[in-house]
Amino acid sequence: MSTPEVNIYQDQYKDKIINLILDIQIGEFGIPITIKDQPDLNNIPSFYQKGAGNFWVARSGDKIIGTIALIDIGNSQCVLRKMFVAKEYRGKDKGIAQELLTTLLNWCKSKNIKEIYLGTVATYFAAHRFYEKNAFTEIPKTTLPANFPIMKVDTKFYKYVM
Repeated sequence: MSTPEVNIYQDQYKDKIINLILDIQIGEFGIPITIKDQPDLNNIPSFYQKGAGNFWVARSGDKIIGTIALIDIGNSQCVLRKMFVAKEYRGKDKGIAQELLTTLLNWCKSKNIKEIYLGTVATYFAAHRFYEKNAFTEIPKTTLPANFPIMKVDTKFYKYVM
């Protein structure tokens, strides 16, 4: 197995990213969501890679093992999206999720982002623990910025202050 590495999104990764995310959402967690509900995945450069936003992939060889994305919503604020790690690459000992998040946070520092928000699904318990260990604070939906793009499946929200 080759050493995993995190890279900025390139179009050659698109199909593997879609497969990874849908497999986790539908196959693992039973979330009723399709690719049609996530048009951003077919337009990653125009959706994520503008302003201070970006999209990263974790790879092991030519296998996509994780993703994380950032949407610039203005006012030195961004939204963390599409954080997924393949089941066999999860865990503190593997460090893939931490590497993805560290990459995103370093990017935010370089872009003078002040706050990062995220929405997640109530059943992603390990994700909640991960965000909380990394200084994200749970917030009520009513305190999200007006321009926060809420996904219909999101029921739990977090904020990180840089």
